[in-house]
Amino acid sequence: MNIVIWLIVGGIIGWIASMIMRTDAQQGMILNVVVGIIGSMIGGWLIAPLLGSATVNQNDFSIMGLVASLIGAIILLAIVNLFRRGRVR
Repeated sequence: MNIVIWLIVGGIIGWIASMIMRTDAQQGMILNVVVGIIGSMIGGWLIAPLLGSATVNQNDFSIMGLVASLIGAIILLAIVNLFRRGRVR
């Protein structure tokens, strides 16, 4: 059951982060899920200790956990955007 929660919440968090970073038109549903799950891991390592909470990946389904996961996903998309800008189109 935990993997289902990861996929659903990861997809929602990835979708919200992609809308905030304005990369939603470039991403599909699967990439939103991947961004949400990896962003939640980043948020768990970097942001959650600062907020004093855990993330969805750590079985904490709270507002602060979702915020930490969202911030991690935004950080991930910002890093990806930095590397994309460096390439010649």
